[in-house]
Amino acid sequence: MKHIVKIMSFLVLMSAVWVGLLQASIVPQSYTWLLPLYSIVSLGCYGLLMVGVGLMQFPTCPQESLLLQKDIIEAKEFLKQRGVDVGSD
Repeated sequence: MKHIVKIMSFLVLMSAVWVGLLQASIVPQSYTWLLPLYSIVSLGCYGLLMVGVGLMQFPTCPQESLLLQKDIIEAKEFLKQRGVDVGSD
């Protein structure tokens, strides 16, 4: 619940700044109308950057890999006992 309050308050703040810029005419109105589009594009770029950083720092887990291979071997043996063809090793 706290996270949604933060998001909503941020949106209200950004809307207030945007309307203030529209009415104050500090920035040319043609630029001010594009600010929501710029913020959406910036948010998308930030999201892509975070995904890329997360993929670059993706941890490898050699212990988990060994446990997974062991589980696969056990599952193949179990299925072979039940008469299911699981292919060659």
